[in-house]
Amino acid sequence: MLILTACPLFPKCKTQTQRRRFAIQAADNKFPSFLPKEMEQIKDPFARKLATRIERLPINVNFSENSIMSSCVKPLVQSKQNPVVLLHGFDSSCLEWRYTFPLLEEAGLETWAVDILGWGFSNLERLGSCDVESKREHFYQLWKSYIKRPMTLVGPSLGAAVAVDFAVNHPEAVENLVLIDASVYAEGTGNLAKLPKAAAYAGVSLLKSFPLRLYTIFLAFKGVSFSTSLDWTNIGRLHCLYPWWEDATVNFMISGGYNISGQIDQVKQKTLIIWGEDDQIISNKLGVVSNSTFFKILLHIRLEARAFRC
Repeated sequence: MLILTACPLFPKCKTQTQRRRFAIQAADNKFPSFLPKEMEQIKDPFARKLATRIERLPINVNFSENSIMSSCVKPLVQSKQNPVVLLHGFDSSCLEWRYTFPLLEEAGLETWAVDILGWGFSNLERLGSCDVESKREHFYQLWKSYIKRPMTLVGPSLGAAVAVDFAVNHPEAVENLVLIDASVYAEGTGNLAKLPKAAAYAGVSLLKSFPLRLYTIFLAFKGVSFSTSLDWTNIGRLHCLYPWWEDATVNFMISGGYNISGQIDQVKQKTLIIWGEDDQIISNKLGVVSNSTFFKILLHIRLEARAFRC
């Protein structure tokens, strides 16, 4: 049985000395050459540390003649327990897990953080498709080639839709689900799928804009200083700096996106639902609906959405 307890997603640093030691350790490690050069300007020591561990693995898929060099953070050790695999939310990257990943490893869990096709730091220079089917196939081939065991699959926000879609289509690969502030009732990208390409590219350009990204930080976190919000905004848009990001995002948008409400009652895995008490983006009332109507629940925790600053 999977047992999870409510704990801060952002650890508190006990002393200034510990903070400096972590920052120096992170600064001493070199970043992979494929990361955007703007990574050097990031101040968050947890982001800097996790970024040094990002690597690209070759993934063969049936919709591309070439292997996709796919970004992820691999576990340092293999555990006897089945692994925990972390997905990120919409238009994000594995750096979303920069505070949680080390805590899971310290707890002895074999932990992966995987970038969903079309986002993150994979090389998509020669890729033409980033629709739902392509994302699912890509993740399955990564699991089949490298993870190879049933996993506890964790998905926040739109990552929850990715997780549900994957669990229904590949139940042999998923032992348990953990859905955090799950965006599973949206009807795909809706009318955005009908936009002319020129309008779609204009909308995607807005999505990358610094003011919009900064605004989402203000919505998502409480008690965060303005300088930290600026840094987190830069972290959240790093992957947008790749030349293929706009094409990949427009392709996903006009494909219709994730519409999985009809798949929810097909979920057979035990599922943990976690929701922020003060979520300003996705109402926590949907967590109650999910809990009572659709899922087999191990535990339902409502967490206060707050940021713990070092």
